[in-house]
Amino acid sequence: MIAEIVTDSTTYAASARMNEACESCPQWYVVYTRSHYEQLVYEQLVAKGFHLFLPKVAVWSKYGEGRRVSHAPLFSSYLFLHHAVDKFSYIDVRKARGVVNILGERWDSLAVVPEVEIAAIQTVVQSQVPVFPHPYLREGQKVRIKRGPLTNLEGVLIQTKPDKGLLVISVDLLQRSVAIKVDCTMVEAV
Repeated sequence: MIAEIVTDSTTYAASARMNEACESCPQWYVVYTRSHYEQLVYEQLVAKGFHLFLPKVAVWSKYGEGRRVSHAPLFSSYLFLHHAVDKFSYIDVRKARGVVNILGERWDSLAVVPEVEIAAIQTVVQSQVPVFPHPYLREGQKVRIKRGPLTNLEGVLIQTKPDKGLLVISVDLLQRSVAIKVDCTMVEAV
């Protein structure tokens, strides 16, 4: 996206070339899948040569009499596609078994996830620190305290600080977040 106003034809031509080049640059898109089809879609599309990112976290699950660690998608029903999408690749992705859609209005105006958000999620997953899904929260949003002596007290989240509560990393397009436990905060979106 161009942030300045184009005033002469030379600048306009350079801007048009830059936009044209960016259309052929790979960007991050979100593939929405049927429930529990993330791994199947991932395998199919990787076999077709697409570059995908399926963030997973370790979770405890019951297995017979005991418990074991398994890996589950961090964002249920979503995975990330890094590709310069044209009409043919869009159709190729959509034909994969289990794919519901690629987020966006239509094939030529797909919603893009900023590189910085993907990098943040990749860093968290690679660090192997405890990670868990967290409600998508924004400053100024109404929240409710879930546990403790102030249970069910509602208010507005005025400020979030990394040294108090949870460090929350958000993917705005999905309106989902993950939290790294820094301290203990007891709020949920209302």
